[in-house]
Amino acid sequence: MLVEVDSNTKTLNIQQEITFFNDSNDSLSTIVLNDWNNAYSNVKSPLAKRFSDEFYRGFHLANEKEKGSTSNITIIDTNKLFLSWNRTEENPDVISVNLREKLAPTQKTIFYLTYVVKIPSDKFTKYGYDTNGGMNLKTWYLSPARYENHAFITYNNENLDDIVNAVSDFDIELKVNENMEVTSDLNSIEPIPKANSTIYKLSGKNRINFDLFIEPKSSFYSFKNNSIEVLTNLKEEKISQIQKAIIIDNIVCYVNELIGKYPFEKIIVSETDYERNPFYGLNQLPSFISPFSDEFTYEIKFLKTYLNAYLKNTMRIDNRKNSWITNGIQVYAMMKYIQENHPNSKMLGSASSFKLLKSYNLTNLDFNEQYSYFYMLMARKNLDQSLASPKNTLIKFNEQIAGKYHAGLSLRYLDDYLGENSVTNSIRQFYAKNQESQTSEKDFEKLLKSNTEKDIDWFFSTIINTRKIIDYKFSNVIKTKDSISFSIKNKTGVIVPVPIYGVKQGKIVLKKWLEPQSNDTVFTLERNNADKIVINYNNEVPEYNLRNNWKSLKSFFPNNRPIKFVFMKDLEDPYYNQVLYVPTLTYNLYDGLSPGLRLHNKTILDKPFVFDINPSYSTKASTLSGSGYFVVNQNYRNSALYNVRYSLSSSYFHYAPDATYLSINPTVQLRIRENDFRDNHKQLILFRQVMINREKSAIVVDNSKENYSVFNAKYFNSKNEITKQFNFMTDLQLAGKFGKAAAELSYRKLFENNHQIQLRFYAGSFLYNKTDSDFFSFALDRPTDYLFDYNYYGRSESSGFFSQQLIIAEGGFKSKLNTPFANQWISTLNAGYNIWNWVEVYGDLGVVKNKSQNEKLLFDSGIRLNLVPDYFEMYLPVYSSNGWEIGQNKYNEKIRFIITLSPKILINLFNRKWF
Repeated sequence: MLVEVDSNTKTLNIQQEITFFNDSNDSLSTIVLNDWNNAYSNVKSPLAKRFSDEFYRGFHLANEKEKGSTSNITIIDTNKLFLSWNRTEENPDVISVNLREKLAPTQKTIFYLTYVVKIPSDKFTKYGYDTNGGMNLKTWYLSPARYENHAFITYNNENLDDIVNAVSDFDIELKVNENMEVTSDLNSIEPIPKANSTIYKLSGKNRINFDLFIEPKSSFYSFKNNSIEVLTNLKEEKISQIQKAIIIDNIVCYVNELIGKYPFEKIIVSETDYERNPFYGLNQLPSFISPFSDEFTYEIKFLKTYLNAYLKNTMRIDNRKNSWITNGIQVYAMMKYIQENHPNSKMLGSASSFKLLKSYNLTNLDFNEQYSYFYMLMARKNLDQSLASPKNTLIKFNEQIAGKYHAGLSLRYLDDYLGENSVTNSIRQFYAKNQESQTSEKDFEKLLKSNTEKDIDWFFSTIINTRKIIDYKFSNVIKTKDSISFSIKNKTGVIVPVPIYGVKQGKIVLKKWLEPQSNDTVFTLERNNADKIVINYNNEVPEYNLRNNWKSLKSFFPNNRPIKFVFMKDLEDPYYNQVLYVPTLTYNLYDGLSPGLRLHNKTILDKPFVFDINPSYSTKASTLSGSGYFVVNQNYRNSALYNVRYSLSSSYFHYAPDATYLSINPTVQLRIRENDFRDNHKQLILFRQVMINREKSAIVVDNSKENYSVFNAKYFNSKNEITKQFNFMTDLQLAGKFGKAAAELSYRKLFENNHQIQLRFYAGSFLYNKTDSDFFSFALDRPTDYLFDYNYYGRSESSGFFSQQLIIAEGGFKSKLNTPFANQWISTLNAGYNIWNWVEVYGDLGVVKNKSQNEKLLFDSGIRLNLVPDYFEMYLPVYSSNGWEIGQNKYNEKIRFIITLSPKILINLFNRKWF
């Protein structure tokens, strides 16, 4: 392959010769080439779709200079005859080359290609050209795809680093500008200077991938030991090169011994690869507050990135279909390394020694225990996915974190159960097999089974190929001085081995692996003076719930957990009933600043029962106020209806300077999702009874009843991504004096020029209306919020600053018009279009109908400053049914604003890409 690099235009001019050996048993009429660089060519590719799904807008708004492509492709055979080829719009990153004659088994064919590769900017995936004039080249050339089971494997580039290339030999002549340096893990000879350029010759055999960096000055340092040369540019300036060399040598030797010798002479461990797959944990904290030493941080970074490169370059498996194997081996090796080299390290590092933090479960957990919590975070949300799921079907948090950790935990679980290093030996044998031939999950399964006499069918049928959860608890415990008899209840019906421990004063006095087959099986063990028996004490089994895993053998109440008060937040502690307390400060105009104390049991992991009580003191009214709720969550693992939430909530605040309200809301909420967890299409059905008790106010007179109750049913249907958003909602309200139905439809579209259009349609009608005020009427611009759903800071204000607070609901108008309510029906259309970044124009058009009056057509328009969506926005009216508002008196009182003090809304803007 001859490659001429043009650093100015970010292009590669390539002449390539491919010799293709047909090592299958099939005759081939086409050969498939991976062209993953062309995935960057337009905003309709599968790669672009994934960016949009994960709410990344950078690629959609990129200019043509920043995108990549493969163009001017010409292919000829040895007879200098052109070969036809094709790619489809659905698969722009795959090319099919049509052969003139079928290629028989054991035969080879040679064809020649010329093409131009335009390298994309590295801001999308960290691969491509950077702002310093360098290039990190990945999957940039046309390469034969892997042939398996009578077909080529054709996957799209979805930014997952899982290209499935055929094993190849490479000979590359690379021509770069004379001021550029090349770093690669291929073998190389001394660069050859030419006029205004330098020639690098690279070669490698039996490779499925390789790394290539072109930089004005190489950022890599070389470390050599007896087995390999490591080229790395991992950033860590606070430790010396000697310290780095010692760490690198230890890790290389450890991996060689645990898994096998790396088959190539060089390996690259780059900062880019680490940034794409960092160690998600508390060592991500800024260095000035990091609880880990610089040496330990570098060690973990290098270990994770080295294992990633080591396995990715050598494992000849379908890494999209069987990614759990490489992920599992990587995390399994990391846990083994920590266990052997840092057995006393804690999840919170040196912070675990701080006296103020001693009571936190977070500080007492061993370093390796965090893997279980990250997996359990998704399992408790009912968002975990099967380990056998193809990599491109995983939601981002599972693909990057939870799925990898679950795979490693599962291998450790099997290793603890089998003993005798059965899993480690199987990994070594599987790694050796990968150096000789293509492999699959079946090969790994056969090796695991060959290394043990125990039946492990359950491991693949349940742990790997399903998302079933494990949850055991004790039942019928009978103790004597010398023995313990008990049965184990299987709460989820998943039958897998589980370890039983006897513990005395925190020390293990017995351990036994049990293989329960039914719930009524009775086991008897020697007591060995144990004062507590515990299922899965060391968390070998990736279990759903550890809170029901123990029985005390000395107290009358065997599961009496003491209450433990914890400040702010903590991880779940299975041996205590945790009550977390947090000082709070809320505000509204009538209560003023309201300091309070929030008491709840919401640890980092979701729970089936949650309480959250927040009493507060209203400094302005000199009274008690507050809110709270109780929730019961019920997850359904195998249906579109995946969660039902039963709740009872209440709030007590002032709605006027001289009057309070009490709201009580029993609610049932049903959440529905698609079978494809990555699909952002979500549905929600909500039923609630809203009961309101209002004190009578002498200041606010609305002629409505002080006390009322409304049955409310809502249906939400949404599909959101960065380039477009669709939401549909219906609302039914039934009360003694009124009944009403409404529907809302909203749509947003982001164009490639960074302009976007937003449309919202709302329509509502009374089914019956016996009220004599507008308190329950449809509102054009400012709903009365009789259900107390909205966070108004001055809900009863009709003038002044707080009356200008805007909440987009019902009519959605921004101007205050002379017909603000509709007691019969309403229909409105709200539109917005941005003209520059966060500056938008908006317009509203609506018809309102009141009893005994004709319909009224109303409109408004103006400028919207969309500084932080749904968090901080301003609306400046220009022209409406009131005329030219911008020229009228007291214009400042016409400006509307959205201000949300809840940090949850802002956090959701950053979290949505993960879930």
